[in-house]
Amino acid sequence: MRHKQASCDASSDPRWQSVVERDASSDGRFVYSVATTGVYCRPSCPSRLARAENVHFHATPAEAEQAGFRPCKRCKPDQVALAQQHAARVAQACRMIDASKTILTLDTLAKQAGMSKFHFHRLFRSITGVTPHAYAEASRAQRLRATLPSQESVTNAIYDAGFNANSRFYTKADQTLGMTAKKYKEGGKAMRIRFALGESRMGSILVAQSERGICAILLGDDPAALLEDVQARFPKAEFIGGDERFETLVAQVVGLIEEPGAGLQLPLDLQGTLFQQRVWQALNEIPPGETATYTQIAERIGSPKAIRAVASACAANPLAVAIPCHRVVRIGGDLAGYRWGLERKQALLALEAQWRDRKK
Repeated sequence: MRHKQASCDASSDPRWQSVVERDASSDGRFVYSVATTGVYCRPSCPSRLARAENVHFHATPAEAEQAGFRPCKRCKPDQVALAQQHAARVAQACRMIDASKTILTLDTLAKQAGMSKFHFHRLFRSITGVTPHAYAEASRAQRLRATLPSQESVTNAIYDAGFNANSRFYTKADQTLGMTAKKYKEGGKAMRIRFALGESRMGSILVAQSERGICAILLGDDPAALLEDVQARFPKAEFIGGDERFETLVAQVVGLIEEPGAGLQLPLDLQGTLFQQRVWQALNEIPPGETATYTQIAERIGSPKAIRAVASACAANPLAVAIPCHRVVRIGGDLAGYRWGLERKQALLALEAQWRDRKK
């Protein structure tokens, strides 16, 4: 017996786009029912797309069944999705890696997940965006960053973090910490960071530059809060107010807001994990005046399932405007979280759209 429900047009609901695109990342967030068939499905269901006027959305399978619908036999929305099972196995593997002071072999991780090495390696990379080995390296580096300031010596911190030889660590120390281990342990002591505060259409702006290049571009309403933010990263670094020459650099950054196509032709001191670097590189490839979804960015870097990890990398971006994380939106064009506020994100996109139209 076919289920009857009030007429509605699901196409006006943001969730409809997930159904149209059969977006597996939306599985578990909601289900949809079809009045003409009496069944309910996952967003990723491969069945023929229903007409929008026959579709209704439900928060949970239980809600859909309470409304009189039965689960689809193809996508089985009343059972744990295969994607969720895979995510759980990868999450467990990540916990094992994080808890181990040695880098676990691929054999060990795959056996724990109940998969072949090839299948596990491919699945892990598709979900996290990095290989198991790269994840283990990043986890070890994170342990080092967390323990180095409190350890009596750099050597103790290196071994406690899981590096089995000083020489192996020091070959990558600069890349891992962005400075020597000794400087990092001392909270950036002896580092000199120039900074300057200014005003822009987006409110207050702070630009900071290390010996390597620009290390922070922050936006906000309170200049003092921006300064506290950048100082918290290196509490013992020497912060030097910018001179006239540095003020010119700040003007270039502010100009990037008004003229987004100009680009920032300055060296950047951009520290992040391998995955974050890949995401940030992909963001720089989005032309001014255009946007991309988190799903599209994940696909571009070869990790189509790492959508949440892409969102986290965008949130970790320390260089507002220069790394255009404001150009990433949800499926359907809705704005997602932005480190410096959704109003600024919307304003930046509007300015870039105007710039694009002027260039046509």
